[in-house]
Amino acid sequence: MTAYIIRRLLIMPLILFGVTVLIFIMLQALGPVERSALYVRDIPKNDRQVEAIITRYGLDKPFYIQYWNWLVGTTDGATGERVGGVLRGDLGYSRTGREPVIDVLVRRFPATLELALWSMIPVIGFGIWLGIKAALNHNRPVDQSLRVFAILGWSFPTFVFALLLLLVFYARLDWFQPGRLSTAFSQEVLKPGFTTYTHMMTIDALLNLRFDIFIDAVRHLVMPVVTLSVISIALLLKVTRSAMLEEMRQDYVTTARSKGLPEKMVVNRHIRRNALIPVITVAGLTLAGLLNGVVITETVFDYPGIGSWAAAAAVSLDVLSMLGYAMFTAVLIIFANLITDIMYAVLDPRVRLG
Repeated sequence: MTAYIIRRLLIMPLILFGVTVLIFIMLQALGPVERSALYVRDIPKNDRQVEAIITRYGLDKPFYIQYWNWLVGTTDGATGERVGGVLRGDLGYSRTGREPVIDVLVRRFPATLELALWSMIPVIGFGIWLGIKAALNHNRPVDQSLRVFAILGWSFPTFVFALLLLLVFYARLDWFQPGRLSTAFSQEVLKPGFTTYTHMMTIDALLNLRFDIFIDAVRHLVMPVVTLSVISIALLLKVTRSAMLEEMRQDYVTTARSKGLPEKMVVNRHIRRNALIPVITVAGLTLAGLLNGVVITETVFDYPGIGSWAAAAAVSLDVLSMLGYAMFTAVLIIFANLITDIMYAVLDPRVRLG
């Protein structure tokens, strides 16, 4: 097991290197004025200033030198300070957020993480459970109904579903609101008596024993969580159902039943355990997808996460913000794959021994 994890960890630097090269190649498609935003915040006013910046930060040097400077930073010839450098956390300046890209990501990521974690609860719970129920009732009314739900949930456009929820539960019934907190509670969390531990409102509210803020935060999470969950539940349901049906046809299942094992033991100890192997892959990538695929959901519900910031950056053609978002999500997917591989090895010894 240890050797398997070490092998996976040794591969990660190569993957991260490939990601940085791809991002930098996309950056080269920009002109020198746009690329100068990696080092300066104000757009140069004339050609002379542009030329000075190009020379000052080596934007006219060969590709590999520019890549190295972008990766580790370069020394400002005028001040002697180290500027830039992705490895130093400098992804440039976000004109959309009006602060460095890394600061925007750090400030907004807890909100997106909170939304993704709350969404994973129904996704994992209902997606796998409904998939197992559908497989155990193959071709029966329960199975047919769940298959229809999976098809509808997977094919229904996210933004349409989100707008319908807003229309019904906000505009008509006023049960739930968009945003992250109500105006009154937004002021409460800024007061000295409220301690911020994680920047996730529901968790911080519980840690501060402010159950009124917790309830308000949950009310604001309901609509975006439902929007994100429906599609992911449908996907996980289909994958779990297919994996269960595939395992139920295997010879070892027939052998277990012929030995007189109770059906419950056959399902829980043999079929479900092996069927969960491909499901783990989908579940891991689903979490990564929830973290970086919330652009539409956060925009519709005015939720202040990295998704709504990325959407605003795209509209305003803030290229550095978009590239920073792309790199951040790429790293998330890489680590999600690593965790998925480890869980694979835990469930199936053949993976780590292969």
